[in-house]
Amino acid sequence: MNSKTAYLLVRVAVGVSMFGHGLVRLPKLGLFSDWMLKSFEKSMLPELLVLPFSYFLPVAELILGIFLVLGLFTRLASIGSAILMIMLIFGSTLIENWGALTPQFIHLAFLVYVLQEITHNRYSIDYRLKKYCFYMNNK
Repeated sequence: MNSKTAYLLVRVAVGVSMFGHGLVRLPKLGLFSDWMLKSFEKSMLPELLVLPFSYFLPVAELILGIFLVLGLFTRLASIGSAILMIMLIFGSTLIENWGALTPQFIHLAFLVYVLQEITHNRYSIDYRLKKYCFYMNNK
């Protein structure tokens, strides 16, 4: 398989996962927030931090997922998504949700791949914009 195609498949797959997580949580944002507050009520994190994060998370997942699927701002989207995963990993350890760590680390590994192999990001809006800007600057 061609490395550009392999890169596209990984970027889109991790993007769809991020997008899907945000998409299913947005219509039930209040319930999701309540669940997260309940999950963290015995942790060392104060509600003052958990509450805004519970509303931020689905929106961030949705937006970052869209960017990754489209290949738009791919570098920033993969860094932002990786930081988000690290935050989720930290939260999972604080509530001793060891089962959540494996999928979070898998997401993180794919995001690191997307960032590390970004030179293969040929099938993306980023590539088209770069090509268009190069063309316009050399007219």
